[in-house]
Amino acid sequence: MLYQKSWAKGWLAIGFVWFLAAIALAPSNKLYQQGMIVFMWLPTLVIAWSARRILTDAWRQQPALWGALALLLAWGALSLVWSTNEESGREGKRLVYILVFLLAFPMIGQMGTARIRQLLRIGSVLLAIAALISIVRFYGIQAMPLITRLEGIGEISHPILGAYVVGIAALLLLYDRPRQCALRLGWLLALACLGAFVALSQSRGAMLALVIPVILAPLWFRNRYSQLIALLAVAATGLAFCAVYELIALRGSSFRPEIFRSALHMISEHPWGGLGLGAYYRVEVAGMQFDHTHNMFTHVAVELGLPGMLLWIAVWLFTLAEIIRARHTAFGKILLCLWVYSTMAMQFDAASLTATPRAEWFVSWLPVGLVMLLPWMRAENDACGKISGST
Repeated sequence: MLYQKSWAKGWLAIGFVWFLAAIALAPSNKLYQQGMIVFMWLPTLVIAWSARRILTDAWRQQPALWGALALLLAWGALSLVWSTNEESGREGKRLVYILVFLLAFPMIGQMGTARIRQLLRIGSVLLAIAALISIVRFYGIQAMPLITRLEGIGEISHPILGAYVVGIAALLLLYDRPRQCALRLGWLLALACLGAFVALSQSRGAMLALVIPVILAPLWFRNRYSQLIALLAVAATGLAFCAVYELIALRGSSFRPEIFRSALHMISEHPWGGLGLGAYYRVEVAGMQFDHTHNMFTHVAVELGLPGMLLWIAVWLFTLAEIIRARHTAFGKILLCLWVYSTMAMQFDAASLTATPRAEWFVSWLPVGLVMLLPWMRAENDACGKISGST
């Protein structure tokens, strides 16, 4: 079958790594989007027909997740009827992008657990390199003061959203220690670069989102390593809080409570249909205007109404349910960290669910996509268990 060909798998593998790393390393967002078309959308569409049995199996093994996703995308498409956005065709095309992106994961799942973990490592290490380049460029070449919020390269230039992307890479590497001692130095350096980027971004939401799953991780990893990392995270957070308390206090709550209340008022005005997918809106607070609600769930409710928000919550909870089913596997435990991290991130920012691939996808569609790999990872683990049990 076409999807089993080595060139097809290689094409998709390049696309997966491109999605992870080129968001920072691509010279421009236009090139990043073009790369997504060439390396992700195109191979998925080319081999989809030959992989129709795989896609059917994906639906059968995760019917609730795929069903909720289908309803969410359908509701988003329907909302274009009343949306004030004049470019409804563009918004509809973005829904197709999301679907094609997620359809790629069952096919990526055919590569095997080891290959998938390798691709995630490559993407995370490349993001660590991007983090290092960002730090050197911003504080070294541009000679910005250390108290200035770090602006990364490429599409991780936004301090908050860039920190969310880098935080995902940090979690993927943190609980994936290399067994070879020779590789551990590079692993530690990569983690140091990623951690420094998040800290220098001064994003309280990103730092909190990163610390919470690390503290909770011993509940499901149940090993000394996760316990040690949790203790170090608590200590580091306490020291950092004491060191930059004045800076944190100076910035206050960044109008988040007021934005939330204003968003609730906007939702109450259009509770059932929302403003429509891609509709332009502004949140007015204290004489200022914000271009989104700084919360994924309220943003979805503003655009798609309460039905749309409930469908997104359903997708997110069914994603958690699939992770819990795989909690006995190492990858399942890492995914649980990512789910907690992403859930926290959605509370503070990342308010863009249906735009083209961007930083927000790392805390929304990427976790969903990774969960869609689990049926084939479980099958591989079960097969290995049967073989070992028969000897």
